[in-house]
Amino acid sequence: MTVFADAGGGRTQVDRLFGTPTILNAAGDTTSTPGRFKFDIDRNVADAGLRARFDTAAISHAVTFQGSYYMDEVSRGSVNGTPVLSNIYAPIARPQQLVPAPATVPKLSDTELTGLALADTMSVFQERLQLTLGVRQQGVKSNNYNTTTGAVTSAYDQTAYTPMVGLVVKPLSNVSLYANYIEGLSKGDVAPTTASNQGEVLAPYLSKQKEAGIKVDFGMLATTISLFEITKPSGQLGADNVYRADQEQRNRGVELTVFGEVQPGIRVLGGVTLIDAVLTKTSTLANLGKTPIGVPEVQANLSAEWDTPFAPGLTLVANAIYTGHQYLNGANTQVVPAWTRLDLGARYTTRINNRPVTLRALVQNVFDTNYWAGVASYSALAQGAPRTLLLSMSTDF
Repeated sequence: MTVFADAGGGRTQVDRLFGTPTILNAAGDTTSTPGRFKFDIDRNVADAGLRARFDTAAISHAVTFQGSYYMDEVSRGSVNGTPVLSNIYAPIARPQQLVPAPATVPKLSDTELTGLALADTMSVFQERLQLTLGVRQQGVKSNNYNTTTGAVTSAYDQTAYTPMVGLVVKPLSNVSLYANYIEGLSKGDVAPTTASNQGEVLAPYLSKQKEAGIKVDFGMLATTISLFEITKPSGQLGADNVYRADQEQRNRGVELTVFGEVQPGIRVLGGVTLIDAVLTKTSTLANLGKTPIGVPEVQANLSAEWDTPFAPGLTLVANAIYTGHQYLNGANTQVVPAWTRLDLGARYTTRINNRPVTLRALVQNVFDTNYWAGVASYSALAQGAPRTLLLSMSTDF
């Protein structure tokens, strides 16, 4: 039996001046209101539990019981400047605006997540047949506050029991067939700044996931192929400019992964995911059956490491990332193009003053490609980072 516990916390403080442009027409004209925002986010987390192994007759058990707690409190203050007009194709320089910082940072929301989980993995025939059964009791409490009066504008308090079941069958020593089903309760989306209910935390989402696949271990290399289906609610900005979780999306797909050593000193990790995503429920009937915002049909990644024989301790690293096109709006009339990025780097391990030291260098986006890295659920684009050099050193003491 093993007893374990951990606890932690963090505080984030943000002070920034920014504006999110809104495209007004096909000519690319935009409007943007600079805003000075201050955010304070406090988080606390704790987990405790036990793991035990024992046998009952011919059945081996691996039992885990765990309790978890998470709390966050978000405060925000904002001051808006004067709206400015521009164009994405021909940007117009505007005079600098010195927007003052907000005088106060009132509480916007707080959330408390609690959980108790019990799982038992039972195995027979020297673990060639394994069955995992589990259940979680999850609780979610959430309050949203009026930042002017401090009054609670909406509250949510729900407890749900969610199951988990998994099966692994090993017909051969290097082949595993598996299937699982799990449900989960998660914190709802936060309404974006463009919504009239900006900052509001939506009610928790109940998601369901099914997966089945096969894993084959060839010795130095292993591969997995899995089929999956995930259903979950999602938010959208309505015609009345209110952000609500009034739609559901279903993601079905297949995933192939390969990992291991091609030959001694050369390691690879790669995968391809094909996703068929569709809106199965929505209050906007014209969008029913469309592809959800920000879900690419294809994602592919490949990473490789080479331990150089000519310089002991030196490892060269390469990462290639491909993300297929994504839709920017629920009607699927605006498309974010597919993009590919290459990262190159190196890692060097040595000893300094008899202590292990690792030096790392990585150049992200080697070819300085311009691309949109992703789409948020409320139709906002994330710009891909330019060519970036990252340096780090780590040591044990």
